[in-house]
Amino acid sequence: MKSGNYLAYAGALINALIVGLSFLFTKTAVTISTPLDTLAFRFTIAFLTLLFLILFKFVKVDLKIKSFYKIIPLTLFYPSAFFTFQAFGLETVPSSEAGILFATIPIITMLFASLFLKEQTTILQKLSIFASVFGVIYIFVMKGSTVSLTNYSGILLLLLSCISLSGYTVLARSLVKTFKPAELTFFMLGIGFVFFNIAALVKHSTTNSIELMLEPWSNIEFVVAIFFLGLLASLVTSFVSNYILSKISASQMSVFSNLSTVVSIVAGVLILNEKIYMFHIVGSVLIIFGVIGTNIYKDKKRKKVMRPRMIN
Repeated sequence: MKSGNYLAYAGALINALIVGLSFLFTKTAVTISTPLDTLAFRFTIAFLTLLFLILFKFVKVDLKIKSFYKIIPLTLFYPSAFFTFQAFGLETVPSSEAGILFATIPIITMLFASLFLKEQTTILQKLSIFASVFGVIYIFVMKGSTVSLTNYSGILLLLLSCISLSGYTVLARSLVKTFKPAELTFFMLGIGFVFFNIAALVKHSTTNSIELMLEPWSNIEFVVAIFFLGLLASLVTSFVSNYILSKISASQMSVFSNLSTVVSIVAGVLILNEKIYMFHIVGSVLIIFGVIGTNIYKDKKRKKVMRPRMIN
């Protein structure tokens, strides 16, 4: 295995850790501010920080890219469509039901990667992905969660959110062959900054509540939450995700997203003093084995192919 792949796997684990913890910080932020304002602030923090890093040459980005228009579809998938569909979907669908729907993202990504990127997955990889997905669904179902099919609009919006994230993963995997991870991250965060700030300002303008937009900044818990969401859950995860996709397949990366469920469980136990039950452990084991299986079986196959050549 190449050293770059080791870094990619380490990055995927870091991403899962950040995303798992981000649920706690998002809960804090949206109880003090609105979901739309929270998105506007987190992408403002992320984009301005990236601009600072570019200005002082800590990060190199070719801002004169003539073919930047190729990145626009990527930014429409993520962050624009993903967060928009998610925000409106969660207004009518409980987060517990949403967790079940989001667990299907690796399966959708695998299908998209096969269709558009011609990525091949072995039977063992497919079984591993399904094991990981089943582990997440098992945890939520055992907690008493089910998906109510009566709320068609909310479920549709969340499914569109899942499709958007899978679309980003597959398209980014294709674009990293042409653009550097930092360049993709710059345009992703830039579009998020413009899109969500305009949306928030328009919403507040229609309700004459512009002054309320900055009110949450007087709350220290909100400030801590928004800096975590901006710096780590937006800037770091976007850059690391694009780097990961330059090293491993879309299917291999996508399955790591389910590890965030395990992180959320551990964080709930350690930080919120929540109880842990046997179904948490069983589901977590399935998720972890699913992630490992998805990422090792392909490597084993390659080794078998290479072995005869080494003997000759």
